[in-house]
Amino acid sequence: MRAIGSFLRIRRLLIGALLALVLPCAAFADEQKAPAKPFDVKKAHVSICGYCHGDFGRAGGKAPQLMNSERTDEYLFNIIRNGKPGKMAAFSSAFTDDQIHQMVKFYRSLKPDEEPRNP
Repeated sequence: MRAIGSFLRIRRLLIGALLALVLPCAAFADEQKAPAKPFDVKKAHVSICGYCHGDFGRAGGKAPQLMNSERTDEYLFNIIRNGKPGKMAAFSSAFTDDQIHQMVKFYRSLKPDEEPRNP
């Protein structure tokens, strides 16, 4: 009988110790998740698109000017997402669809004499 009582006490202690270690770790992991930062279109343009589409897309360069483009939003979205063989890379693996929509909105909002702003 005494052996069973000792076994049960040890088992309870081990379970208690395990819970004492696991529960605070789970709570700490939840606290460490930082809120997602908003997508910075300007930064993405400068680092990825700016080489070909100069001045935030307000000037042409190796690629066309994006400000005041006569192309539809759908066309711009599809070109950014799927690329254009031999002319522009596809960026569907770099940006989500929502981010591409934000980029199109950004290009539509460009003005010649104003500092570009994120949508």
